[in-house]
Amino acid sequence: MKMSRVESALRIVLAFNEAFNRHDAAGMVQLISDDCIFETSAPAPDGIVYAGKEAIRQYLTDFFRQSPQAHMEIEDIFGLGLRCVARWRYEWVGAAGERKHIRGVDIFQVKNGSICERLSYQKGHSVHSSPDYLTK
Repeated sequence: MKMSRVESALRIVLAFNEAFNRHDAAGMVQLISDDCIFETSAPAPDGIVYAGKEAIRQYLTDFFRQSPQAHMEIEDIFGLGLRCVARWRYEWVGAAGERKHIRGVDIFQVKNGSICERLSYQKGHSVHSSPDYLTK
């Protein structure tokens, strides 16, 4: 595996996160493959799997509409061949206006310059620790 491929995968995942923080669903979708598998971390225990650009775009659009303060901070990131692992802290504002957060890990697979798989896992996984819209 060439280091340039690992670095490219890292850059794509970081760009994906930057688009997330801009609430730019279209920008995120530009970075995924047509047949991308996108697995959420909630509801417990398995999350929800979205397949393909249109389903993922709709999920992201709904997500940002329901969480206008959503922010994802990458705490650590590393690449392993075609895989990239990002440890994150996700912050949002609760229904009563209180700031909340959860922490977790996303595992990405990048092929041909696009994210083709994103699997998401979070700590302290329960319906009570997740934003309501993540459990629908």
